[in-house]
Amino acid sequence: MDSVFVMPGTVAAPRGGILRDPHNRYETVREALSRIDKAARDMGLPNISTRLIEHNDTSDRRGPEVQYLEIFAVSIATHHMLVAEGVEPVAIVGQSIGELWALAAAGHLSVEDAARLAVARSEVLTRQSWDGKMLAVGVDGRRAESLAGLMDHPNLVLACENAPRQSVISGPRQLIEQVERVADTFGWPSLPLDVPHPTHTPAMAQAARDLRATAPRVPYGTGRWRVCSPWMGRDVGDDDPVDLVAGALTARVRMLHTIRELHAAGADAFVECGEWAVVTKFVEASIPGVRCVVPLSESDPVEAVRALAAESADAGPSRPYAVRVPVPAGAVATASVAAPPTRVTVPAPTAPAPAPVSYVAPATPARAAPAVEVPAAASASVSDGLDYASVLAELQTLYGDFLGYPPDLLGEDDGLESELGVESLKQVVLLGRVSDQFGLPDLRSNSSLLSVGTLRRIAESVVAGRAEAAGR
Repeated sequence: MDSVFVMPGTVAAPRGGILRDPHNRYETVREALSRIDKAARDMGLPNISTRLIEHNDTSDRRGPEVQYLEIFAVSIATHHMLVAEGVEPVAIVGQSIGELWALAAAGHLSVEDAARLAVARSEVLTRQSWDGKMLAVGVDGRRAESLAGLMDHPNLVLACENAPRQSVISGPRQLIEQVERVADTFGWPSLPLDVPHPTHTPAMAQAARDLRATAPRVPYGTGRWRVCSPWMGRDVGDDDPVDLVAGALTARVRMLHTIRELHAAGADAFVECGEWAVVTKFVEASIPGVRCVVPLSESDPVEAVRALAAESADAGPSRPYAVRVPVPAGAVATASVAAPPTRVTVPAPTAPAPAPVSYVAPATPARAAPAVEVPAAASASVSDGLDYASVLAELQTLYGDFLGYPPDLLGEDDGLESELGVESLKQVVLLGRVSDQFGLPDLRSNSSLLSVGTLRRIAESVVAGRAEAAGR
């Protein structure tokens, strides 16, 4: 099994005590946390690990710098726990500032240098004191970019393409609030992001220049694992770490494309090095059915990691796979790499073309199977099939026609009532139509499909019911 470790960017401050067990079990975790603590003290900040090891929710955080270092501590500790139990990545990917955690985990940067650079980044963003905001919108990147373009402002841009139906727009606060109102008019769900520093917009150009001028220059090592950069669209090579972090402040993050390219190259499991499923939610929405693991969200994180290690051992040694990277004309575009892979030096990126995408609520991206467009005239013949994708496509058409929604705006995990506003009476009527269309009379009395209320559950019930009927 080829696993990719994913590092979250700016997320909520971790819970108190989240690292108590890893700290007690693993020497490498204790060492990493000790090094982060030392770097923090040298910069006049409190110990980072104390709150994360003890079972309490108090914190003497002084500004966002400690929050960033706490997120870093959780990511690097999870990475060491995984490696200690025999799970090694074929690549490491970070979301936004998570790229810095990825560089440290891979060994390209020391833990102390990564901590210092994270604090330097936070300080230049605080000094700029820009009144910006970030908004997650439940549509694909193309629609989100068009939405931002309506305002015609150079600093209002598509900042992140996270999943087929989850994008982030970044820009001036007043314009973001207008975007939110327009999205609501279109019926597109949106969610303001609670981040200390809105980034990934040209408005951060001054902060990027400030960081390049003031951040401590840090040595760059060869590293042990590949680091894939979603904003550069390629592997990290001999790039200067300060330039990497500064460049990301103004660049778009293309997580969706990076995830899909890694999967196409052979990665079949994604492991979140964080407290909750954040990046892995994007993975599940981008690659239906892929294996995702979030050890710290499990009741027994160590057991979850050991189970993953056992699966990897049963699968045998990682197979060689092709890593596709942008290269200039005339160069070889594909390299065969065996795990554990070595660092690949590559030239400047060529941005990948956006993939066709559709819609989901932004707060919790759905695990979306690719939508299959089915002509209305073919509906009867498709109904005779038992495959999930065809049934889902029929349901999207049926529900879309009834509700007046384009079918591709109906995500399979969108709550029919909570997210799409389909009241219970309409759901009863629609379930009756599904029952008639698929010849499943018992379906209309299945109250659990009303309480759950997603197209995924209804489609799965249809497929199971048709299979049972066919086996009689």
